[in-house]
Amino acid sequence: MSNTKNSLPFGASNYKMMLIGLAVILLGFAIMSMDKEEFGFGALGLTVGPIIVVIGFVVEFWAILRKPANS
Repeated sequence: MSNTKNSLPFGASNYKMMLIGLAVILLGFAIMSMDKEEFGFGALGLTVGPIIVVIGFVVEFWAILRKPANS
């Protein structure tokens, strides 16, 4: 028999960071949708929103690649 225990692949802090990253991504898309310029060509739709979405994806990748605290 194997001596490994059945555990989740990520720790609790990883899952919290994943939820934070998801919230940041959704916030970025919400900011892009608030742009009042035609076809979203204003500052919110072209710069602020996409930068926040990219930051959210960076947080997601960091949460996935980060080693769980309990190992």
